[in-house]
Amino acid sequence: MSAMWRRLQVKVGPARGLLTSTQVTRRSTWLNGQLSLCQSFSTGTSLRNDFFKDLETHMEAMRKKAVDALPGSSWTPLEINPNLPPERADIVIVGGGVMGWSIAYWLKQKEMVRGGVRVLVVEKDPTYSQASTVLSAGGIRQQFSLPENIHLSLASADFMRNINTANCHTAESRQEHLGVLNEDPIDLQFNHSGYLFLASEAVAHIMEENYSTQRYAGAKVSLLSPTQLKEKFPWVNTEGVVLASYGLENEGWFDPWTLLNAFKRKAISMGAIQCCGEVTEFKYTTNVMTTTDGEKLDLRRIKSVKVQMPNSLEYQPVECAIVVNAAGAFSGKLTEMLGIGFGPKQSIAGIPLPVEPRKRYVYVVHCPDGPGLDTPFLIDYSGVYVRREGLGGNYITGASPEEFALVVCPQAAEPDVSNLEVDHSFFEENVWPHLAFRVPAFEKLKVTSAWAGFYDYNTFDQNAIIGTHPLINNMYFATGFSGHGLQHSPAVGRAVAELILDGNYKTLDLSCFSFNRILTQEPKLERNIV
Repeated sequence: MSAMWRRLQVKVGPARGLLTSTQVTRRSTWLNGQLSLCQSFSTGTSLRNDFFKDLETHMEAMRKKAVDALPGSSWTPLEINPNLPPERADIVIVGGGVMGWSIAYWLKQKEMVRGGVRVLVVEKDPTYSQASTVLSAGGIRQQFSLPENIHLSLASADFMRNINTANCHTAESRQEHLGVLNEDPIDLQFNHSGYLFLASEAVAHIMEENYSTQRYAGAKVSLLSPTQLKEKFPWVNTEGVVLASYGLENEGWFDPWTLLNAFKRKAISMGAIQCCGEVTEFKYTTNVMTTTDGEKLDLRRIKSVKVQMPNSLEYQPVECAIVVNAAGAFSGKLTEMLGIGFGPKQSIAGIPLPVEPRKRYVYVVHCPDGPGLDTPFLIDYSGVYVRREGLGGNYITGASPEEFALVVCPQAAEPDVSNLEVDHSFFEENVWPHLAFRVPAFEKLKVTSAWAGFYDYNTFDQNAIIGTHPLINNMYFATGFSGHGLQHSPAVGRAVAELILDGNYKTLDLSCFSFNRILTQEPKLERNIV
């Protein structure tokens, strides 16, 4: 027993010494010729205080953990994913391309109180490696056949010209567009070289009709005879050309990536929320209505969307009041989740959203002897197009397979849309011969790169579908643009925001693009599809 007590004393002794140790400081000085000795003692109080201070810190941490573990606390053994979307939003926009972010920007721009409308934008491809926006040729033109498309282009061109600050009549009413405080001004690299359409004898009358429509709508367009065409652009072979249409103003091309990021940056600065994920399911309520013909219709209202996180089993249900379908080429698949297109044939529920992906190739070629800086965006009547890319003798070119098939090769098939692989034989067999014929300088060129992208192709009439579905009163469409969604995104975003927040169109009447024309089988055909 005594031996145990001695061991205990040995173990405890150093600890007691630590708490009660006395430090002696001796200092010797000479004072008036005599040695003076000064001693100071320390009782160890600071060491004792440090010990209890650390003890109290550890006890406080233990108490906090205990409180967090109690029922009703927010404590969880699993780490919360900070990238999950919020549980509730007023408006969920499915598709974070230029159209989705344009709509988000205009919704935030029109809200009466800052933060009054909670907007969530869901995009499944944060790298935009397969996004139609950044894989397009980046053109904008007024040379359409429908007045609505012309007005959309005019409004969008005006927006782009004043993309940093809107032009208003008074200084007090000046309104920022996409400029963000303390950020660099936006440079779209807008090239105003215009579009040049060429017409053969078979389609020259259509070009004349389109010209009248365009001029009446306010577009600055000029018709050129083959002689005038050759004088203005001597590098063009005018063989087979009967008439040409040249855009004098508000036409050309710009950088799609810059426009997308400008809309995105501005919308986020105004409070819009971005989420990387994929909408995989809808929760909705159903009410059955019987028509005068005795047909029973299931009217659906979306209550929430399920957002699946990328490369994960995690998902987040998001309650919402409105869903905007801006999913581009895959917007048709989105509506199928709500049963649209699976009802009885000849019924409203049996009519699908006629939008599907169509693959288009873009080829970059190098031609040192090619046309110069005044080269417009040339559209040949064969369906082949070309425009300048930069200043180093580079150009981008391609052709719409469908338009090419109608004009040149009826047996040509649409490319496989299961991937974005490029068919180089399409260039060699279908693009290059017509390109070199129309512009002889391109007989010698080198393909330096190429890519493929998707159109959100409207198989019904190649035009936009904007507005609600008759069976889903809180889903708004902004899709089916068939290749001109990028250039119309500023004006369409504003129109959709008006439709949602104001209940109707305020600036441009786009009611002709509603889903109703599909129900009544009255297509609004656009004859100038590129």
